Amino acid sequence: MTSRRAQTRSGRGADPAALAAALGHDFADPELLLEALTHPSAAHRAGARPRGYERLEFLGDRVLGLVVAELLWRRFPGEDEGALTRRHTDLVRRETLTSIARALDLGSYIRFSSGEEKSGVRESAGVLADACEAVIGALYLDGGMIAARSFIAAQLGGRIDRAGSPPRDPKTALQEWAQGRGLKLPHYEVVETSGPPHRRSFTVRVRVSGLPEVSATGSSKRTAEVAAASAALAALGGS
Repeated sequence: MTSRRAQTRSGRGADPAALAAALGHDFADPELLLEALTHPSAAHRAGARPRGYERLEFLGDRVLGLVVAELLWRRFPGEDEGALTRRHTDLVRRETLTSIARALDLGSYIRFSSGEEKSGVRESAGVLADACEAVIGALYLDGGMIAARSFIAAQLGGRIDRAGSPPRDPKTALQEWAQGRGLKLPHYEVVETSGPPHRRSFTVRVRVSGLPEVSATGSSKRTAEVAAASAALAALGGS
């Protein structure tokens, strides 16, 4: 029997029907799920829809944001907007989506061009996060908000229920530290970008008046900035 990984070597991806079963949704329009699993590099292959997953990703991002906001609003009735926003940011960030995608083995279902397949893009955190949002978009279009909400709640409900205090954004904490001492706001600067387009790495330096510069690296500018702020706080004993 051919393994799922073996099936993906040609760039075609594993059978989407197996993913639909894992999602717990019977697609009335299976082509929607297929589009959500089509990388832009394979968008014009024979038999594929003319577009890749980017439009569904756009939609899924908005659906995800709305559903998570509602889940948090119901779960934490006593919290203000600031606390809810910090929780929301943590739940919809790329790293969370990548974790969900990997738990579903989503990468094995995505269709790529043969060139992209050979480059190892199937394991790219950015691609996995984008495809996860596209799948949410497909669920919404095929089954409405009920289907999309059911999937999001199943994936994130446990994290929400187990959450303690609202996560403290390191960038906000560093900014408050500087403001409390009458210093200029922290300044973030990208000092290096490396890696192929699907696996980009950013190194960011943060400067705060009167303090040593600190640098950190991440898979996105935002991730690198947060890591740099965390390192600065750690150096100050403020983490």
